[in-house]
Amino acid sequence: MIQRVTVPSLFPPPTYSHASVVEAGTKLAFLAGAVPLDARGEVVGPGNPVRQAEQVIANLREQLRAVGSDLPHVVATDVYVVSGEPAVLSTVWEVVEASGLSAGPHSSTLIGVACLGYTGQLVEITATAVVPDGAPT
Repeated sequence: MIQRVTVPSLFPPPTYSHASVVEAGTKLAFLAGAVPLDARGEVVGPGNPVRQAEQVIANLREQLRAVGSDLPHVVATDVYVVSGEPAVLSTVWEVVEASGLSAGPHSSTLIGVACLGYTGQLVEITATAVVPDGAPT
């Protein structure tokens, strides 16, 4: 259902694929950015990108569950981190890896940004996922 491609002529990516191919006719879900908010709408882990990344992954799991999919069916993500420091971006990526999200591995871009939509927000992940046949939506 999902073909994950690592291009032999390019530098081998550490934990993601260069491309993911899904055959036509497959149902896809395009998810809005998962953010580090709790059920009350409050930012979780102010000042802590690792804690925020954990909440973002938890919220992403809920988004996927709501459309009948899950982390292994994610084919692409953009991971936004408020930082210009590669070490901070790497710590957030470690949370992504530990979550099983990169088990595919999926295609992903890790991006350092100046700010995100909520005051105190440090992490956000957008995703595209396959919704398996027969999944309730």
